[in-house]
Formats: sequence, C-alpha cells, structure tokens
Amino acid sequence: MTHINALRSLQRDPAGMSQGVVATYPRGPAPLSPQELARKYARMVPRYTSYPTAPHFHGGVTGETYGHWLGELPEGVELSIYAHVPFCDTLCWFCGCNTKIVQRYDPVAAYMPKLLQEIALVSELLPAGRSCSHLHWGGGSPTLLTAADMRELGAVLTAAFPLTADAEFAVEIDPRDLRDDQVAALAEIGVTRASLGVQDIDPEVQRAINRIQPLDCTTEAVARLRATGVEDLNVDLVYGLPYQDSARLLRSVEAMIALQPARFALFGYAHVPQMKRHMRLIPEEALPGADERFDMAETAAERLVAAGYLRIGLDHFALPDDPMARRQGEGQLRRNFQGYTADRAEALIGFGASAIGQLPQGLVQNATPLHAYGDAIAAGCLSTAKGVALSAEDKRRAGLIERLMCDLTVEVPEDLAATVGAEVVEMADDGLLTWDGRTIEVTERGRPFLRCVAALFDAYLNPVRDRHSVAV
Repeated sequence: MTHINALRSLQRDPAGMSQGVVATYPRGPAPLSPQELARKYARMVPRYTSYPTAPHFHGGVTGETYGHWLGELPEGVELSIYAHVPFCDTLCWFCGCNTKIVQRYDPVAAYMPKLLQEIALVSELLPAGRSCSHLHWGGGSPTLLTAADMRELGAVLTAAFPLTADAEFAVEIDPRDLRDDQVAALAEIGVTRASLGVQDIDPEVQRAINRIQPLDCTTEAVARLRATGVEDLNVDLVYGLPYQDSARLLRSVEAMIALQPARFALFGYAHVPQMKRHMRLIPEEALPGADERFDMAETAAERLVAAGYLRIGLDHFALPDDPMARRQGEGQLRRNFQGYTADRAEALIGFGASAIGQLPQGLVQNATPLHAYGDAIAAGCLSTAKGVALSAEDKRRAGLIERLMCDLTVEVPEDLAATVGAEVVEMADDGLLTWDGRTIEVTERGRPFLRCVAALFDAYLNPVRDRHSVAV
C-alpha cells in the first residue's frame, strides 16, 4: 500500500487505525541528510512550555477570574511556586526575558514589598493545608537581591507555602554578581539547587552578546555554592550565538562537564529583533545558519551523552541519578514555564511582574510593566493582565503535546489521526518518527525537530501571524 493510499484509507475509515490496517512508516525514498532536514524543518514554532501558548492569552481572564480559580483548588493541594525578580544590572543582548536594567537598588527595594504583598493576597484566597513541592526563583537575576531580601522572601514564601519533605528549592544564579553573603543566605533559607547562566565561555562570543563572564567567575561560583551545601547544580548553555561554531561551543561544553553539574540545558538562541529591540545590537552577519546551528546542537548533545548525561526531551541533559532523569524513566517528566521539570504539582502559582501561573482551570499572567503590577497590588488586587480558560479540548491537546515533548511518543486519538495524517506520513518518510496509524514515536533522528511534531496538535498555531523562534 502506498503512503497516499494508506492516508486515504485512514481518512475514509479512521476506525481502521486501531485494527492495524496501516503499515508502519517510514517506507519512502532515501532519507534527507541532517543538514537538509535542518533547512526543511527550520519552522517558526512554539517551545510548548504551555498550551495554549502565550500569544493566545487574552484580557478576558482577570484578577477576579484568577481569584475564583484559586479558591476552587482542593484543600491540602500541593503547589509549585515561582517568584520572578525582573531586574538585572547589565543587559545581555541575546536575552528574551522580561527584565529591567538597574544601576541602583532603589527600584528593587521598591518592588520587594509589592511581591511580598502579592504573596499575602494569594495566600488568603487559597484553601487551607496547601504545601509546596517545588519552589523556583527566576528572573531577571534573583542574585541581584541583597542577602537580607533573599532571607525575607524565603521566609515569607515558606511560611505561606510549607515545603514538603522532598521539595526542591531552585534559584537562578548569575555568577558575575554572586557574593559570599548571598551564598550564605541561599543556604540558610534552604535552597537545594542552583541554575547557573553560562551561555558560552568564548571571549569573542561574550563580547558580541554583551555578557562578559570569565570561566574563573563560573568556577568560583560553583565552588562557593558547593561549600555551603548547595550541591545540585544546573548549567545553561546557548547555541546559535554570534561568532559561535561547533568547536567553540564544544570548548564550553568541556569546561562545564569538568564542573560536573547534575543537569545541562542547551537552548537555541532565538533572534527576534522585531520583538526585542536590544537584539538589533547583535551583528546578524555573525549569526550561524540553519546547518551550523544544527551541527552545534548535535555536537554538544553527543559530547554530553558521551560524558554520561541522559538526553531529556528536546534540550535538557541529566545525570542518571538526578530526579529529572528518574522522572523521565518513570514516564512522569513534566514541562512547564521553567522548561522540563521533575515537579509533580498540578498547580503552579507565579508571583511577580510578568509571572505566569498554571491551574487546572486555566493559565494566567501578571502585568508586565512594573508600574501596572505595583499599582494593582497596592490597591489590594491581583495583577492578572491576561490568560486563557482551558476547554476540554485544550486540555486534551495540551496532554498530547506534553507527552510528546517529554516521552517522544504518544497515542493519537482517532479523530485527530486523520487530521494530522498527511504531515505525519511526510515526517515518517523523512525518518523523524514512526507511525502505525495510531502511535507516533519520535526517533533520535527526529528529536531535534520535536517542536515541529508537537505543532501538529496545536489548533491555535498560525505560522503567518504568530512569532516564534526557529525549531532548531
């Protein structure tokens, strides 16, 4: 049976899929080279840290809506908590985060009472008996906080959301501004994991992205954290940066392997100067092309695997005894706004300007402008600016996308199999996945294009209108 005839058979009789009617793919011509695949699937698709994705949030979800959803959570609910510190002291030109550059501490000092007040507001709306199994501080740069503010924020959060016995408390670290008193404060409030932004150790690449961070700076930060008992470390690297090539990236990988972090995240740089004006400062002629990006990502991934790290989903790597690796082995890996996670909580509460929350009823995002966020909190209101209520169909598709992104395999409901059939068959012919008419299994060859496969189930995606980063 040819692929086209098989597809037509599927479309005429979807029920046949569950009866083994369709042959397993791929069964097509000689596969494309990796470089040809990189060019063919250089599509602008979401990272799928949520579904629906952020461009489809709208103002119909208000603080009142969010408050109602919080009150509907069951008593004794286990939560994941995220606190956003939207400040940095220098602007990294590659950065896509919501952050404000400050040279004085005054704006940060003015922000902290608002953040603490929001925690109190949300706490009053939640049912009794709740606990926290995952606490994460992100930014911006949480290490811009003074040690005293770190202690206060940690105390307020853990009082409002008591940590479970096995809770993970993670903080994003900028090694360039990490002081000894901050390290002591992090250990004192119970931080168990630190995530260090490194990106690339090459001086020319660092100059091109305005992030000067000597290797000694990172090495010393690791030593100080471990000396105080914060031993579970993550390292973030980025490929696709200006003047970067596989050899340079590999030197960064080797240097970080020597530090033996528990996890790596290997992100592709998303050059979106139309959305982030500071990215216009990056020389576009120095950016690697699709072939070079693909080679960088795969070269780095192969070296990490050779060093004993397991591939986690699309772009994470973990040592075999790390909770993330164990959760993947159990089929319990999750994906949320922080990326891949071992977090088991069904509700994520986000605090701070631009912070995103995820509840069973829907997704919410706080106001991004600091003044809008602060004004709402000062008035005793939640600062929810937008979001989306989840329909049953949203939840179904979100589940399919999450399992694909985490497990690289998913069983496709019969009503969707015919809808995505033509594209699945093409991807199967290209060797990205296997397909028996019911189950998609993404191959190692297809792993770099995982977002493209997940996009097949995105009912909202509009490639012409929506702005996303390139898939590889």
